Amino acid sequence: MEETQVLKCCSSFTIILIMISLGFFHGTNSETYTVGDEEEWDTGINYLTWSERYNFSMGDVLVFKYVAVQHNAYEVTEATYKSCDASTGVLAKYESGDDQVPLTEEKQYWFICTIAGHCLGGMRFTIDVKAASTNTTKGGSPPEMEPSPPPTSPDKDFASRPQGMGSYCLVAFGVIVILQIVS
Repeated sequence: MEETQVLKCCSSFTIILIMISLGFFHGTNSETYTVGDEEEWDTGINYLTWSERYNFSMGDVLVFKYVAVQHNAYEVTEATYKSCDASTGVLAKYESGDDQVPLTEEKQYWFICTIAGHCLGGMRFTIDVKAASTNTTKGGSPPEMEPSPPPTSPDKDFASRPQGMGSYCLVAFGVIVILQIVS
């Protein structure tokens, strides 16, 4: 009986080590970006400049924050992006006001707001998502070289910075495994 418990503990420990290793070498580079940073998703923002500030990779997440009745975020085709006419070419609709959009494919993404006049007024942007990278910095340039807008408040500044999710997943997995061992 004691050997079974030791074997169970060792195999669980091995699984945890494998997951941690995979996290360090692959999964910790995904980041979360608040669209528009501290200005969020609203009229009067230059989203072309915002989108060019970052290098997006598969596994990253875009967060659209806005007042739900005043805006929305639609993923659209290139033609719909260029025309701002969402009668066709809509790939996905986001309307909650706090939308999480995972970037799951290596491709060009186009986003618009479909509220009358907003897309033509500049509430649209495109990003080119590349394969996930194991580099510690995006695009090969050091973080201090990337322009960053001045923070308006500590809470907003923290919320708009890219955040890695790999560590959180590994901790959650470890807790689950340990709870299985204890029970």
